[in-house]
Formats: sequence, C-alpha cells, structure tokens
Amino acid sequence: MKLGLSIGYSKATLDIPIKLIQRAEELGYDSVWTAEAYGSDAVTPLAYIAALTKRIKLGTGIMQLAARTPANAAMSAATVDAMAGGGRFIAGIGVSGPQIVEGWYGQPWGKPYWRMKDYVAIMRKIFTREEPVTHAGREISLPYTGEGSAGLAKPLKSILHMNNIPIYLATGSESTVKLTAEIADGWLPMGFMPGAMDEYRPWLEEGFRRAGNGKGFHNFAIQGSVHVEVENDVKAALQKLKPEVALYVGGMGHKTKNFHNDIMVRRGFGDAAKRIQELYLAKRKDEAIAAVPDEWVDMKSLVGPAARIKQRFRAWEDSGADSLSVRSRQPEAIEVMAQAARLNA
Repeated sequence: MKLGLSIGYSKATLDIPIKLIQRAEELGYDSVWTAEAYGSDAVTPLAYIAALTKRIKLGTGIMQLAARTPANAAMSAATVDAMAGGGRFIAGIGVSGPQIVEGWYGQPWGKPYWRMKDYVAIMRKIFTREEPVTHAGREISLPYTGEGSAGLAKPLKSILHMNNIPIYLATGSESTVKLTAEIADGWLPMGFMPGAMDEYRPWLEEGFRRAGNGKGFHNFAIQGSVHVEVENDVKAALQKLKPEVALYVGGMGHKTKNFHNDIMVRRGFGDAAKRIQELYLAKRKDEAIAAVPDEWVDMKSLVGPAARIKQRFRAWEDSGADSLSVRSRQPEAIEVMAQAARLNA
C-alpha cells in the first residue's frame, strides 16, 4: 500500500511542516496533501513544497469547487505541476457544505452533482487542448451567455501546454460516488474505513460500468486517510482526536446538512451523532467532545503504541484502498507508518 502525508490547512498561523514532508519523501511516501476551508488555500502551499522536494506527488485534498472556476482550477494545477517538473500534481476536488459555499464564496449551492460533473469535464478539455473550450452544462457553461453577459465571449484554448493532470473527487453519497467512478481518475472517500467497501463497492462498479472502456479498480485510485497518533496510552490518544470529531460532526455545517454527521449515522452511531450535534450547537463543546465514543474514533484512526498501530494497519491494507494518507504532524507517526507499510522493504 502506498502512503501519503496529509498536512491539512493552517490554523491561525500558516505552518507548512516542510521537514516532516521531506522526511516522508525520504521514507518513500508517495504523496503529500493540502486542504482549504476558509483560511489558507490548498494550492499555494504545494508550490512551496514542490520547490523543496524532488519526487513526492502534490495533491489537493481538497480544492473546494466553489472557490475557483474550473478554468482557474485547471490553471492553478497546471502551473504548480509545471514548476514541479511535470507529472507530480493531483487535482483533488470536492464540494464544501452550503454554509461555506454560499457564506464564504458567495456561490449558489445549486445542484452539486451536476456542478461537479461540469467542472471535471471542463478541466479535462482544458488539459487536453484539443480545441477551444466550449461546454453546455447543466450548472456551468462555457462561454458564459447568462444574465449580465456582454455577448462577446470567445472560446479559448490554454496558452500553456498542460499535462493531463489526474483528477480525484472527494465524495461519499451513493450518487456522487457513482459519478466519481464514472468520470474521475481517483477517489478521496468520505467516511472510509476498514469494512466500508461493502457499502461502496456496488456504487463504484456501477460508475465503472457507465464509464465503459474497461475502467475498473485496476486503473482507478482510492486514496483513504487516517489519523495516526503514537502514544502508549490508547485512551489518551483517542481523547486527543475527539475535539476534531466533535467539531466536524457537531458544528461543521448546518444542522440539516452535515456530511460528517451523516457518515457517523450511516456507520451505526446515530444516537451519538445526534447528541454531539445537539451539544455542540448549544455551545457546550466540552460535553460534545465527551460524547464522542472511543469506539468511533478507534474505528477510523490508528492510535496507541507502535506495535498496535502496525497490527491494526493490516485491516487498512485489506480495506480496498490502494493508498492511505497519514493525517498527523507527529514525526514518530510518520516513521511508524513507513515501517508498517514496509516502504523500504
């Protein structure tokens, strides 16, 4: 199994752990992944990382679809890819929740399924440069001819000759997972953990069937992710991860539209998910954190002594993912996971 390193997005101060990234590259990690919410963006840090590394792939996990037009997403990805020497960029794209889409970016929520489909189609046309780009989509069209248009639009072709950069989609619902398998090169699955493939496999297979041309698991990347915390005290390690779970399940999104809460419900923790959200939205954050079950955190994480992490990693190797992003800034965790995946074997 290949490993990636997920560094997420910055908190109040931008902090790119370049020494950790360089060490991951030395150990044989395949990729490094950035993120964005409503602070630091996902693309700019990868330009910096590209300059200070040699071969590790550079993935956005994720670029938010509402943050930039498909043309700008393609330009940004291709620019960093060119600076990095070519063949290193992975364009991970996903839909944020309506609070961020409309509240931060000022974009309509619209129909995310169709917006994602149009977005990927336009990016592919830009990358291939076969002709000036036109696209008549359900949600996005080029050239633009809608309200406020000057009526002077001209189809254009990228000046920069671009690589055909792989596109991964971050999805979790039945319809969007099927779409991912149909139109994308890879998948950044929401709520993925050992055993989850039983739910996702039929959806992916249906997407492959729609795509045709022999597409299947053999030529489609599945990039899972897992929190890793090396700590002799397992319970203490689980406790460290609970504040983020409470934030995402309880407060990341609207009460009626929270993807992270939905995943927890689907995995059989509906009562806990409801309670965490109630407490968090009532601003009782400490109680919300305390309401996060140890079992839930342990299912989707690798924590504890090194031997425990290595033993439990075997389930992730058999999970159906071909690559796993390590979500940690702990140097020891990066080393332990390299040993677990036998990167230098």
